[in-house]
Amino acid sequence: MDVRIGVTQAPREVTVEVDDSSRDDLMSRVEAAMSGASDVLWVDDRRGRRVAVPASKIAYVEIGSADGERRIGFGG
Repeated sequence: MDVRIGVTQAPREVTVEVDDSSRDDLMSRVEAAMSGASDVLWVDDRRGRRVAVPASKIAYVEIGSADGERRIGFGG
């Protein structure tokens, strides 16, 4: 599953591929970071790397499916 995190004052978003089985755990960590209960959002990707985003800098979080709607080219 793809996770895209928009960071304030950054020109690009952070994109991380995570296991589909961790969806509920990830959503609870995102909610904790956005509500102020956590200072840092930690996301573990499929390769075992960890990505940290300061909770105060998160603009948005988009959680989707990697297998879903990937379009290539100019198709509409």
